[in-house]
Amino acid sequence: MKDKYIYLFFLAISTLNFISCDNPEEKRQLTIEIENDLDFSRKEVVSIPYEKFENLLEEKTFNSLRIKRDSAESYLRTQSIDYDEDGIPEELLFQAEVAANSKSRYIIVLDSTIKEPESDVIAFSRFVPERTDDYTWENDKVAFRTYGPTGQEEALAGVPGSTLSSGIDLWLKRTDKTIIDKWYAEHGKNPGYYHIDHGEGYDPYHVGGSRGTGGSGIWENDSLYVSQNFTDYKTIADGPLRTVFELEYAPWGPYNIKETKKITLDLGSNFSKFEVSLESDEEIQGYSVGITLHDNKGEYAINEEEGWIRHWEEIDSSFVGEGLVLNPTIIDSAFARKAEIPDQSNLLVITNPENKITYYAGFAWDKSGQVSNLNDWDAMLKKQALIMKNPLRVEVEN
Repeated sequence: MKDKYIYLFFLAISTLNFISCDNPEEKRQLTIEIENDLDFSRKEVVSIPYEKFENLLEEKTFNSLRIKRDSAESYLRTQSIDYDEDGIPEELLFQAEVAANSKSRYIIVLDSTIKEPESDVIAFSRFVPERTDDYTWENDKVAFRTYGPTGQEEALAGVPGSTLSSGIDLWLKRTDKTIIDKWYAEHGKNPGYYHIDHGEGYDPYHVGGSRGTGGSGIWENDSLYVSQNFTDYKTIADGPLRTVFELEYAPWGPYNIKETKKITLDLGSNFSKFEVSLESDEEIQGYSVGITLHDNKGEYAINEEEGWIRHWEEIDSSFVGEGLVLNPTIIDSAFARKAEIPDQSNLLVITNPENKITYYAGFAWDKSGQVSNLNDWDAMLKKQALIMKNPLRVEVEN
């Protein structure tokens, strides 16, 4: 009899331990349905406002949220973004895949014991004080940079190698791994390193005083007025799925414009999103966005109806396509402005007067394997225009 009571006692203890270790949060979940209305498959970073998780979270930490595709075994990488830096994220990101004209379902659970996958394929950005003061950003497809106030001071003082420009530079990469830190580190040891292709890509793209790909200006009286280098920056999110940052510019141009550019780059996209805020005492006319035409030997096209312009040029025996995508309703006009003066030939889009302008700027290099020819680049631009107008529809089901 004594042995029986001892057995029952230990059985009860074991049952209690099992119950206490069975985390009830693992049983709670939400379903996300994502719909793609377009006739091509899409793999994009999507955002879920954290307010959608209030009933699921209660007092639990945001870091316990895990996402997987319905019926899948493995979980996905996620990223939280706290835009106002109050310690409470505003949105949760993950990369969704949806077939053409289809829906996909994803499951969100609250379980901190599940380990998210790690990868060195990321979206990433940072300020680069070791190369004067560039700001550089990249993902698995593309890389960009632009230039800061110290570079401006040095350029005005005549320091060799410095850059006076608010244009957007392109780094041609043919690896899906991050290259920013490596290329700058090697450049520090061997100046000019990233101007030579060591197997991952290189920087042969010249910006100078041009608009590069996505730089802005004011078109007035047949002249293009441009800002100088950015004066300040703020990194809001540095990845791994989305990098977001802001650049501030000193008042410039005929309207003494105070300009702020919020730039976003998602994993998997060839296009940076520019959200530009403009402040002036007068209504701003002729705000423009451009692409350098370099020596005017490339091919360009303008499609105002669909909302994109593009350039296709040969650089060192390979080809690069550069492009801008905008909502057609904000386009006033678009044209190629060719000049004999170096860096003054640009393909320009003039926008209607607005205090906030949104556009996408991006590129593809044929050596990256993302495009093979001009037709591929045009098709990518057409898709980006459709993606901009038809975002994935996201619905959270409690």
